[in-house]
Amino acid sequence: MTGDSREMKVVPVLVPMPAERPYSYVLQEGMEAVPGSIVRVPLGPRQVAGIVWDTPVENIESKRLRQVEEIFDCPPIDETARRFVDWVAAYTLTPPGLVARLLLRAPAAFDPEPWSEGIQLTDVEPDRLTDARRRVLALASEAPAWTRSGLAHAAGVSSTVIDGLKAQGVFETVMLPPRPVVPAPDPSYALPDLMPDQMSAAQVLRDGVASDRPGVTLLDGVTGSGKTEVYFEAVAAALAKGRQVLILLPEIALTQAFLERFQDRFGAKPAEWHSDLAPRMRERVWRQAVEGTVRVVAGARSALFLPFKELGLIVVDEEHDPAYKQEDRVFYNARDMAVVRGHLGKFPVVLASATPSVESKVNAMQGRYTCVELRGRYADAALPELKAIDLRRAPPARGGFLSPALLGPIRETLDRGEQALLFLNRRGYAPLTLCRVCGHRFQCPECSAWLVEHRFRGQLVCHHCGHTEKRPDACPECGTVDHLVACGPGVERIAEEAVSHFPDARTIVLSSDLLGGTKRLRMELEAIAGGEADIVIGTQLVAKGHHFPNMTLVGIVDADLGLANGDPRAAERTFQLLSQVTGRAGRTGKKSRGLIQTYQPDHPVMRAIVSGDSSAFYEREIAERERAALPPFGRLAAIIVSADSRADAEGHARGLRRAAPDSPDIHVLGPAEAPLALVAGRHRFRLLIHGGRRSDIQTFLRAMLASGPKLRGSVRIQVDVDPQSFL
Repeated sequence: MTGDSREMKVVPVLVPMPAERPYSYVLQEGMEAVPGSIVRVPLGPRQVAGIVWDTPVENIESKRLRQVEEIFDCPPIDETARRFVDWVAAYTLTPPGLVARLLLRAPAAFDPEPWSEGIQLTDVEPDRLTDARRRVLALASEAPAWTRSGLAHAAGVSSTVIDGLKAQGVFETVMLPPRPVVPAPDPSYALPDLMPDQMSAAQVLRDGVASDRPGVTLLDGVTGSGKTEVYFEAVAAALAKGRQVLILLPEIALTQAFLERFQDRFGAKPAEWHSDLAPRMRERVWRQAVEGTVRVVAGARSALFLPFKELGLIVVDEEHDPAYKQEDRVFYNARDMAVVRGHLGKFPVVLASATPSVESKVNAMQGRYTCVELRGRYADAALPELKAIDLRRAPPARGGFLSPALLGPIRETLDRGEQALLFLNRRGYAPLTLCRVCGHRFQCPECSAWLVEHRFRGQLVCHHCGHTEKRPDACPECGTVDHLVACGPGVERIAEEAVSHFPDARTIVLSSDLLGGTKRLRMELEAIAGGEADIVIGTQLVAKGHHFPNMTLVGIVDADLGLANGDPRAAERTFQLLSQVTGRAGRTGKKSRGLIQTYQPDHPVMRAIVSGDSSAFYEREIAERERAALPPFGRLAAIIVSADSRADAEGHARGLRRAAPDSPDIHVLGPAEAPLALVAGRHRFRLLIHGGRRSDIQTFLRAMLASGPKLRGSVRIQVDVDPQSFL
């Protein structure tokens, strides 16, 4: 270190670790950094990437500080993204360093992509012209520069033809910048033919983009009403203004059809961002987002933390979907954080759903959101005719799970050459396996959960920690052979039953844990859309907005499944899921039906779905939430305490409860053993904090945690503000 210490510049750097504040570092002589610059700094024995932050540096003598080792050649993270990190950290009670880590998920992208060698035409004429050379020269004149292999491929010649022309001086070497990961979308590529109500809705969204003001619009339309085409018009308006666009989807890895619809409208696909993306492609998308080269990204919830250069619109499709809640390290709801990012960046946000969340409905009713409704299907296609099958009156045959009142319509559908969907939101073959002789039940050794039989794989699997074991032939408790019995159905068992009734039908099972992963799922979805299956048996992933043109019958195998727990959102989620699933039928105008097997046909959720009266359901659900002061009329936060021993977890949780400050409008419930009391060998206790709508629950939690017992041994704490899961 050289020079007078008073001349050395100290900068705050936020590093991607559980840091509560930035650390101070000294810039080496000649270095220039601004807030948002990405730098490499020493942290203990390691070198890590961090972001120069806005926080004032502490008054520390610069001689005691370590140096910034490198400033990466990367555009700075903009002020909106930095403020967003601080906001998320403060709201979720997460160390800012951990939130900043979400911004720095592609370290290889901090340096520029290398340029590649290319060729361009000169004024030199070749000594002779052949047909191959004529094709090459004609194509080469259409663009300023080409890659050698690209020009050869486009002209249908071998690379030796290009090399020969280059040897004669017809081509010269030039350096080409990195290619965009996707071509630029064209807002006017294929203008849509919208129905009158779609045109009105699209105009509201376009006006929101044109206003240059933050604001949220709830696009509430029945399944098949053309919501995607409507919000594409907002995307087109943002692109025409030179702004970048983010479209959030709950299952981006499964939405090949969405990418193709986008390409049909804009002439190019959006860039993708999700966990299945190859590392090199993730790095390129990250880099081109911060440089502004990528104009539209379609991504899963983590795409919200991409460092866009000039973001001007966020669309949250299927905004009600629970998949938007992140429950690992940083607990956040991407839908709610998208609204925050739009507010900080002063641009509009569109929330789209056929079954909006109660929170979004209330925000629209109270005027905080603009609401645009689409009440009819595109091209006036009829909604499916819905009917409840009372399993008390029409029970399945012994050992079966499909009522005769459902089997008959399936047969009729197949005879017409149409497709049927059977929905059960339970993976595997059976949720429980036991011994008929001694009653032994197969339980996960690391969790308080039964092992789920996956007969296709011959395994017993825990869906919470991933533990697997081979399904034995004999009971491990009493040794009896061939007396293990599967209890209850999963999708594999329903498929087995369907094949027994309809042996000539082509049957496909769709579940997120099928062998082959995302690639196979995409192929299966394409096969269904192409009519290559007669009966589809699926879990909730079939409800994710897929378009199956020949699907005219949807059967819900167990509509009561989601109601059988203590989740305060159980009724809402069941209504949303069943509405979305039955909405897969009749999307192209064919007469369609949805049949719902239930033991509770008079339950308000079942009545609302069958009658199509969603307004009555929302009115009742909103009134119940308001009566109980539950979100959005109250606030919730959960604290999960876990440890290797039950006593340690319970003791720490009780210590936290005693440390809760006195508050007239915030109450602490618990601690109580979590419904899933043991996960991956760790014992779990929960506290639930309940406050009024305007309660400062974050300040309450900070005081409680600061006054509570210090973390010792294996004890860990997770804070979940606005919890979605109550397990």
